[in-house]
Amino acid sequence: KTNFKEWKQVLQELDRFLKADGAYKGSRSLRYDNLFDSYASNLASIARFHSKRVLKLKEAVLTSYHRNEVKFTELTLDTFRMLQSLEWEPTGSYQIAVKELTENGTMSDQSGPSGLIDIHLSTEISDGNLPSNPQRAIIYHPTVSHLMAVLATICEELSQDSILLIYISASGLADQNAYHKYASSSSSRSRPASAFSIDKPNSHTGSDDHVWLGPRGNGGPNNLYPEDLIPFTRYPLFLVIDSENSHAFKAIHNAEKGEPAALLLSPRIASAMPGVESGNGGQFTYFLTAPMQAFCQLAGITPDIDSVCSSIF
Repeated sequence: KTNFKEWKQVLQELDRFLKADGAYKGSRSLRYDNLFDSYASNLASIARFHSKRVLKLKEAVLTSYHRNEVKFTELTLDTFRMLQSLEWEPTGSYQIAVKELTENGTMSDQSGPSGLIDIHLSTEISDGNLPSNPQRAIIYHPTVSHLMAVLATICEELSQDSILLIYISASGLADQNAYHKYASSSSSRSRPASAFSIDKPNSHTGSDDHVWLGPRGNGGPNNLYPEDLIPFTRYPLFLVIDSENSHAFKAIHNAEKGEPAALLLSPRIASAMPGVESGNGGQFTYFLTAPMQAFCQLAGITPDIDSVCSSIF
């Protein structure tokens, strides 16, 4: 009986996840494309920016913490989209059918259906035509101390020419029900514009100077402040924050401990998405990973109209 309930919950999560991620036909995160992102004619112009050293994205930590967010087991919709966007688009070279010589010297194609599954565990399935993807660590609903420990461990093994990307999608409110009106595709805004004062100083006594990594209630141990991430700026840092309190992390700028940090912060108030149900992940994350589908959703273009437009193009 317990197993039945667990499997039922898994299937419900999977169904909700697939509906949210596949609302638009062919919708998936943009990936690095070897044909465009490594175009030979661009290398000369890019090289002049690397007079001192060449930085490469080697490590990425992806985490989200929202109540009742769309997820499948411990993979949330936001981290799934970011996970896909941080990898190269496969060229398909590793999928080429392997043909082997039979005893009589003829070629035998092992790619067809044979009724038997022949698994070559020693076969390299990575795409040799592409650079290696960065190492990506997904942390599901971490505490602040857990997140700090993971980041510290990764930084210990990080070289000086490596970039660490940190992606955090979390609410700035202890009452995380407001997040679904902010970040999800909703028909109303979560908080009035006057609630966010752009000129408000950063202070721990306020309520908009941190993101919330906790289940419920109030308390400092669950608050992630910009100052918590400053020690990790001893290495090149790329920080992506999807939260209504993302503006608080501007405090990291000019406070770095050795390396400049690149900050990509979500708007303070998400745009209203008319006619779309909530539960489709963070709007900012959606625009970063699938901008065309996010624009269609923002403009109120339904999936059937999107399919017609795609067929015309």
